Amino acid sequence: MIIMCPHCGGLNRVADEKLAQPARCGKCQNNLFIGKPIEMTGEQFLRALAKTDQPLVVDFWAPWCGPCKSFAPTFAQAAAQLEPKTHARFIKINTENEPAISQQFNIRSIPTLAIFKGGKELNRMSGALDLGGFSRWVEQTLR
Repeated sequence: MIIMCPHCGGLNRVADEKLAQPARCGKCQNNLFIGKPIEMTGEQFLRALAKTDQPLVVDFWAPWCGPCKSFAPTFAQAAAQLEPKTHARFIKINTENEPAISQQFNIRSIPTLAIFKGGKELNRMSGALDLGGFSRWVEQTLR
Protein backbone atom coordinates (compact mmCIF):
# COMPACT_ATOMS: atom_id res chain seq x y z
CA MET A 1 0.00 0.00 0.00
CA ILE A 2 1.30 3.48 -0.80
CA ILE A 3 0.76 5.80 2.16
CA MET A 4 1.32 9.54 2.35
CA CYS A 5 3.12 10.74 5.45
CA PRO A 6 0.90 13.11 7.48
CA HIS A 7 4.00 15.06 8.53
CA CYS A 8 6.10 15.64 5.39
CA GLY A 9 3.83 14.43 2.57
CA GLY A 10 6.37 11.82 1.48
CA LEU A 11 5.05 8.69 -0.24
CA ASN A 12 5.86 5.37 1.42
CA ARG A 13 5.30 1.83 0.17
CA VAL A 14 4.27 -0.44 3.05
CA ALA A 15 3.78 -4.17 2.54
CA ASP A 16 0.28 -5.37 3.46
CA GLU A 17 1.65 -7.84 6.00
CA LYS A 18 3.51 -5.00 7.77
CA LEU A 19 0.48 -2.71 8.12
CA ALA A 20 -0.28 -4.13 11.57
CA GLN A 21 3.13 -2.93 12.81
CA PRO A 22 4.02 0.69 13.52
CA ALA A 23 5.21 2.17 10.23
CA ARG A 24 7.59 5.10 9.89
CA CYS A 25 8.13 7.47 7.01
CA GLY A 26 11.28 6.74 5.03
CA LYS A 27 11.83 10.47 4.52
CA CYS A 28 11.18 12.12 7.92
CA GLN A 29 11.08 9.01 10.20
CA ASN A 30 7.78 10.06 11.85
CA ASN A 31 4.88 7.64 12.33
CA LEU A 32 2.72 7.14 9.24
CA PHE A 33 -0.39 6.53 11.32
CA ILE A 34 -1.15 9.15 13.96
CA GLY A 35 -4.75 8.36 14.93
CA LYS A 36 -6.09 11.85 14.32
CA PRO A 37 -7.46 13.85 11.40
CA ILE A 38 -5.15 16.01 9.36
CA GLU A 39 -6.00 19.30 7.71
CA MET A 40 -5.15 19.31 4.03
CA THR A 41 -5.14 21.92 1.33
CA GLY A 42 -6.84 21.14 -1.93
CA GLU A 43 -3.46 20.51 -3.55
CA GLN A 44 -2.42 18.06 -0.84
CA PHE A 45 -5.76 16.26 -1.05
CA LEU A 46 -5.57 15.88 -4.84
CA ARG A 47 -2.03 14.50 -4.50
CA ALA A 48 -3.15 12.00 -1.85
CA LEU A 49 -6.10 11.01 -4.02
CA ALA A 50 -3.90 10.45 -7.07
CA LYS A 51 -0.82 8.90 -5.48
CA THR A 52 -1.92 6.77 -2.51
CA ASP A 53 -3.69 3.44 -2.18
CA GLN A 54 -5.06 4.01 1.28
CA PRO A 55 -8.71 4.91 1.88
CA LEU A 56 -9.31 8.61 2.48
CA VAL A 57 -12.17 9.56 4.80
CA VAL A 58 -12.86 13.25 4.21
CA ASP A 59 -14.81 15.80 6.21
CA PHE A 60 -15.64 18.81 4.02
CA TRP A 61 -16.44 21.54 6.57
CA ALA A 62 -16.38 25.30 7.25
CA PRO A 63 -15.48 27.22 10.42
CA TRP A 64 -18.81 29.08 10.54
CA CYS A 65 -20.88 25.86 10.36
CA GLY A 66 -22.42 24.83 13.72
CA PRO A 67 -23.00 21.16 12.78
CA CYS A 68 -19.42 21.01 11.44
CA LYS A 69 -18.05 22.23 14.76
CA SER A 70 -20.17 19.80 16.76
CA PHE A 71 -19.14 16.88 14.50
CA ALA A 72 -15.38 17.62 14.73
CA PRO A 73 -14.83 15.71 18.04
CA THR A 74 -16.73 12.71 16.62
CA PHE A 75 -14.55 12.74 13.50
CA ALA A 76 -11.43 12.88 15.70
CA GLN A 77 -12.67 9.98 17.89
CA ALA A 78 -13.41 7.91 14.80
CA ALA A 79 -9.92 8.61 13.44
CA ALA A 80 -8.37 7.41 16.71
CA GLN A 81 -10.46 4.22 16.70
CA LEU A 82 -10.61 3.36 13.00
CA GLU A 83 -7.28 4.44 11.54
CA PRO A 84 -5.29 1.57 13.11
CA LYS A 85 -7.61 -1.14 11.79
CA THR A 86 -8.72 0.36 8.46
CA HIS A 87 -5.43 2.15 7.64
CA ALA A 88 -7.56 5.01 6.35
CA ARG A 89 -6.37 8.60 6.42
CA PHE A 90 -8.90 10.93 8.06
CA ILE A 91 -8.76 14.30 6.33
CA LYS A 92 -10.43 17.64 6.97
CA ILE A 93 -10.90 20.07 4.06
CA ASN A 94 -11.94 23.62 4.97
CA THR A 95 -14.34 24.53 2.15
CA GLU A 96 -14.00 28.20 3.02
CA ASN A 97 -10.28 28.07 2.19
CA GLU A 98 -10.63 25.58 -0.67
CA PRO A 99 -13.59 26.69 -2.85
CA ALA A 100 -12.11 25.09 -5.97
CA ILE A 101 -12.09 21.65 -4.28
CA SER A 102 -15.66 22.20 -3.09
CA GLN A 103 -16.69 22.96 -6.64
CA GLN A 104 -14.70 20.09 -8.16
CA PHE A 105 -16.29 17.57 -5.80
CA ASN A 106 -19.76 19.13 -5.98
CA ILE A 107 -20.00 19.91 -2.25
CA ARG A 108 -23.44 21.48 -1.83
CA SER A 109 -23.93 21.27 1.94
CA ILE A 110 -21.67 20.90 4.91
CA PRO A 111 -20.60 18.88 6.62
CA THR A 112 -20.24 16.48 3.73
CA LEU A 113 -18.44 13.23 4.49
CA ALA A 114 -16.91 11.23 1.67
CA ILE A 115 -14.76 8.13 1.37
CA PHE A 116 -12.29 7.68 -1.49
CA LYS A 117 -10.07 4.79 -2.47
CA GLY A 118 -7.93 4.29 -5.54
CA GLY A 119 -8.80 7.78 -6.75
CA LYS A 120 -12.54 7.06 -6.78
CA GLU A 121 -15.33 8.16 -4.49
CA LEU A 122 -16.89 5.13 -2.79
CA ASN A 123 -19.57 6.79 -0.68
CA ARG A 124 -20.84 10.20 0.42
CA MET A 125 -23.14 11.50 3.12
CA SER A 126 -24.25 14.99 4.08
CA GLY A 127 -24.80 15.90 7.70
CA ALA A 128 -23.28 14.96 11.01
CA LEU A 129 -23.63 11.56 12.67
CA ASP A 130 -22.97 10.22 16.14
CA LEU A 131 -19.81 8.17 16.66
CA GLY A 132 -21.53 4.80 16.33
CA GLY A 133 -23.37 5.72 13.14
CA PHE A 134 -20.31 7.31 11.56
CA SER A 135 -18.04 4.37 12.48
CA ARG A 136 -20.53 1.85 11.04
CA TRP A 137 -20.83 3.91 7.83
CA VAL A 138 -17.03 4.01 7.40
CA GLU A 139 -16.54 0.31 8.15
CA GLN A 140 -19.40 -0.79 5.87
CA THR A 141 -18.05 1.34 3.02
CA LEU A 142 -14.53 -0.03 3.39
CA ARG A 143 -15.52 -3.72 3.48
